[in-house]
Amino acid sequence: MATLEQIIEDFSYLDDWEDRYRYVIELGKMLPDLPEEKRILENKVQGCASQVWLVTHASGDPENPVLTFEGDSDAHIVRGLVAIVLTTYSGKPASEIAALDALDVFGKIGLVEHLSSQRANGLRSMIRRIREEARIRAAA
Repeated sequence: MATLEQIIEDFSYLDDWEDRYRYVIELGKMLPDLPEEKRILENKVQGCASQVWLVTHASGDPENPVLTFEGDSDAHIVRGLVAIVLTTYSGKPASEIAALDALDVFGKIGLVEHLSSQRANGLRSMIRRIREEARIRAAA
């Protein structure tokens, strides 16, 4: 999977929003499939029109664990958005995740304004869920 810096740089070379959508879909194709046993209600993100699942793993310091994420979606573009969100947040301490708004990243790459309102709401739901979980784990 590409790093966040690489994704931002790649987007800077793509002028046409259709090319950007294709790139988002390609990022989604690189995302490992989420095993069927993890596609459960508890892992489902509420507020997404498409089906989206997120799984959180914590390691290290119990007071500020490093969080890594797995995710998937049944829609190609949304799966690509999941890939960018996971790249933004995965591998960081919970306190850092709680303070980081991935919508800023999507703004930098010029993607937010081209998302349908349903996709934008789903994206916000994913980000809200990850940041809320990070807040809880950082405060534990």
